[in-house]
Amino acid sequence: MIRVMLAEDQRMVRGALAALLGLEADLEVVGEASGGDEAVALAARTRPDVVLLDIEMPGRDGLAAAPRIRAAAPDCKVMILTTFGRPGYLRRAMEAGASAFLVKDGPAQELAAAIRRVVAGERVIDPALAAAALSAGPNPLSPRERDVLAAGADGSTVADIAGRLHLSEGTVRNYLSSAINKVGARNRIEAVHTARAQGWL
Repeated sequence: MIRVMLAEDQRMVRGALAALLGLEADLEVVGEASGGDEAVALAARTRPDVVLLDIEMPGRDGLAAAPRIRAAAPDCKVMILTTFGRPGYLRRAMEAGASAFLVKDGPAQELAAAIRRVVAGERVIDPALAAAALSAGPNPLSPRERDVLAAGADGSTVADIAGRLHLSEGTVRNYLSSAINKVGARNRIEAVHTARAQGWL
């Protein structure tokens, strides 16, 4: 029996996934979480074979939770299952140690088959997304540029960002300027929009 844990913030989607996977004779849903931090704690407690992890959840998102889940339950495989099939998300998921990246609009039978393949040691990636990720190229932003751009996404002032990230205002301005140039944007708002659309943030 393959033990599966679900991490998905939308209760209806989570319930539907649990019901669909419950129809498979060799799959058992052993836990459900609605956020990234809860998923890490639940994985450590239940030690599933596979965690199906959404990206956009409250608190810690799926991409940030993935390496922590793998640290808390080293034998567990992480599968990203998301609505947001962005090339940058795929790259970040692979960097976080995910074994699969699938979009939610695929057939249920394909999801069950993907779980079995991942447990058997394979890596499973949505083919269209893999092609898009290859053509999009790597994330041009450094981790620090990403942090500063994300911190300023809500319109915070340079002083606010500096205080939040414990940086000088001049350093924040430099990172913002560099990030804006790297994504080919005209200003911070456009840079945030472009980076989010690509899955770089």
